[in-house]
Amino acid sequence: MEWFRMEQWSPYICGAGIGVLSWLTFLLSDKALGTSTSYARTAGMIERLFRGKKVSQRTFFQEIVPHVDWQWMLVLGIVIGAFISSAASGQARIQWVSEPWLTAFGAAVGPRLVVAFIGGALLGVGARWGEGCTSGHGISGTMQMAVASWVAAVCFFVGGIAVATLLYLLPG
Repeated sequence: MEWFRMEQWSPYICGAGIGVLSWLTFLLSDKALGTSTSYARTAGMIERLFRGKKVSQRTFFQEIVPHVDWQWMLVLGIVIGAFISSAASGQARIQWVSEPWLTAFGAAVGPRLVVAFIGGALLGVGARWGEGCTSGHGISGTMQMAVASWVAAVCFFVGGIAVATLLYLLPG
């Protein structure tokens, strides 16, 4: 069980595990593995706290019904699993500013939170606009040989490399 306490697992083993999970998801539920819709459902559940049944009258929430489903539980499992993994490897800690950010931009928490919020909001908009997230397109869509998913996956990598270059290589 020592492998359970490792700080980093082999990306090949993790990738194979995600592939098997994708197969099982299709086999058992006839649905693609993805997570972005659960965030839209969560927004609807939060909105329902304030607006009540009016939420169900919105066209968007008639298609994406705000309720807890298997995908929502998957996201919860990812969060819980990440915590268990970090605790088991001895790496669990609360950290407001990551080391790369600290080196490039300093220790101020406010700007880091603002940038993280804006980045998260843009990711959410992009996932809705692109009709899927990195796991939906990058894993499930490419596995089904969907051309749109392959284009999206290439764009994920190109965009990630470009932003990482701008943030961490150019300022130093």
